[in-house]
Amino acid sequence: MSLILVLLVAVVPAKTLNVRRAATAPRIDGAIEDVWMEADSADDFVQSWPDEGGAATERTVVRLLQDDGNLYVAFRCYAAKHRPVAALYGLEEEVTLFLDPTDSRSNGYFFRVYGSGLYLDGMLLDDGNNWDWSWECVWHAATKMYDDRFEAEIRIPFKSIRYRPDAVEWGVNFDRMIAATQERLVWQHVPEDEGGMRVSNAGRLTGISPRARGYYFELYPEGFVRYDQDASDTVKTVADIAERIRPRASLNLKWDMTPQTSLNATVLPDFAQIEADPYSFNLSRYPTFLSERRPFFVEGSEFFRMAGGGNGHGSLNTFYSRRIGKAVGQEPVPILGGLKLTSRQGFTNFGAIGAYTDALKDTGGNVIEPRRAFAVLSGHTRIAEMTRAGLLFSGTAADKDNYNLALGGDWNFSTGPHNAIIQAAVSDRNGKTGWGLNSTYYGLLNGSVVTQGVLEAISDSFDVTDIGFVPWAGRVQFHASAGPRFRGRGELARLTVTPNVRFVREPGSDELSYGGGIAANANLRSNCFIYLGAETGQQAEADTQFPVNNLNLSVEKTHLKYNLSFGGYAARGYNYARGFVAYSASDWLFYTFYIAGHVAVVVGGSNNWELDPQNRVVGVTTVARPRVDVRLSSKISFNLYNEVVLQTPETRWDSTQFRSNRIGCLFSWNFLPKSWLYVALNDYRVDFGEGLTLASRVGAVKLRYLFYF
Repeated sequence: MSLILVLLVAVVPAKTLNVRRAATAPRIDGAIEDVWMEADSADDFVQSWPDEGGAATERTVVRLLQDDGNLYVAFRCYAAKHRPVAALYGLEEEVTLFLDPTDSRSNGYFFRVYGSGLYLDGMLLDDGNNWDWSWECVWHAATKMYDDRFEAEIRIPFKSIRYRPDAVEWGVNFDRMIAATQERLVWQHVPEDEGGMRVSNAGRLTGISPRARGYYFELYPEGFVRYDQDASDTVKTVADIAERIRPRASLNLKWDMTPQTSLNATVLPDFAQIEADPYSFNLSRYPTFLSERRPFFVEGSEFFRMAGGGNGHGSLNTFYSRRIGKAVGQEPVPILGGLKLTSRQGFTNFGAIGAYTDALKDTGGNVIEPRRAFAVLSGHTRIAEMTRAGLLFSGTAADKDNYNLALGGDWNFSTGPHNAIIQAAVSDRNGKTGWGLNSTYYGLLNGSVVTQGVLEAISDSFDVTDIGFVPWAGRVQFHASAGPRFRGRGELARLTVTPNVRFVREPGSDELSYGGGIAANANLRSNCFIYLGAETGQQAEADTQFPVNNLNLSVEKTHLKYNLSFGGYAARGYNYARGFVAYSASDWLFYTFYIAGHVAVVVGGSNNWELDPQNRVVGVTTVARPRVDVRLSSKISFNLYNEVVLQTPETRWDSTQFRSNRIGCLFSWNFLPKSWLYVALNDYRVDFGEGLTLASRVGAVKLRYLFYF
């Protein structure tokens, strides 16, 4: 019977919405006027949370119009039971438009608008399995609040998105969140068991006919005034300070050569991070994967990753953009320039990146990092309705004897709740060659059994140190888990219990590590999410074998006025920082509370406990991250943050010492689309043995102004 129901869901026809041409362009002011009444409408929404597939408790109506250059969308969200909420910080009313303008049934865009007038955009990748919040384009939105409803209007210039002129239909879907109850509503219902927002299962938008002429062009000059000081500088007078204040400028360019093809360029970019990467407590043998934040590499990043990649957790990331202009200590390697071409042609995507970095020298003029050239080429195509395949080449070279090359391929099969990915790659670093293989599967069997598996094998000689992020060369592993998913009653909305097993051969070891455990995920209707996991087994690592046990707990609760998350873990393993087998543990708590809808105050941090083989505490590292965020409006914000790292020997709290302290503030004003004024200060101090001493101080005024036509 379950199989029959699954098949019936699979053949349910997609909902259809027709886009009519507007006789008069709507004003985007948040108030839905009469011109919208001539549009086709969508109003048959259902719940996606907490009662999936259930009737919506409030009515929602969405209307779409178009003219030659723009797509217009209007949401009217009725609120008969709860007054709508607008808050610059905290939960508020929320509506989202999903579009697949190339009819790829794999990738698409989302445009989200909040009750306060805040709005953001991004991309759906890998059929909705990954969301890229970093993509940004020029579009316009406005909202208006009433006692009994919330209204939002959107205008998206066709020039701002990639679309196929020959596509007779686009994929489309709509989503709404009611702040008071956190109920989520969706127009085209995609079962949560299938990922919740599948691009391939979206509704159909008919009658769409962009008639925009000309090409979209962005010219993005940036001006900086920076003040830099480090521990070696002597600053005693105003003249000393003035000597370190230097103006700089850079230029960024984006040219949409066709609706499917874009060219990006950057010259002398300033990628200094206003908020540096957070401190990471790491006792393992592997480095920490850091997310990309730099605009040039963020935009279009979906082209330069293998399916399922980009997160650093075991995937074959043969291209890791943070290798370009990487930080050596506190100093980033200067980037002289970069060029990027991306294109979507039907169901085929391809991209290319070229970049060149300058040499980085120490104060004595010695070269720390040589000049390097980087090149990346990628191509992906859909070879069947449910199958995608691609190739990715990445390489860097300082000279003929100092280079790193990698070639990878991927295959992705996705249908309903089933998703399988295979990645394979070969590498060559200064004449040393190697290979790697990674495959993953996620699925829902018989409608109620969650199944996951990972199979990975990487040769000892696989090396992408200068261009990618695969630090576990020589590792072979197999992970599998399967267990039931229950739909609960009362307070419990959903419970998933998955027993699991693992077999791993760590790099440098001839012995096999193995283990087994169980994990449970509980979703409560009061918007509380709980995870509990436990595992036991045998580990072979660092020329030794030892039994392992671990326990992990995580809880998150969301509310109109606050967000609370806490948890902890305890695990036995090899402590690479101290060189022995012992237990380590961590606990964390973060509490964010919202004041008058304009202020968010974050308090909390974590304690990291290290034990010796006799289970005595040998050290505690505490990381505190208080923060205050203030929004004066949807366009103007001020952020003050602090990161304090403390170290305690054993449990002698009276001997606790500061290890580092980073404090910073940032004022930002988004005065026009993609145009910003920043004023920032970042002060970083480290204990070099004689108390906290200045390591670096950066002050900056940055102006980014977008010219687009």
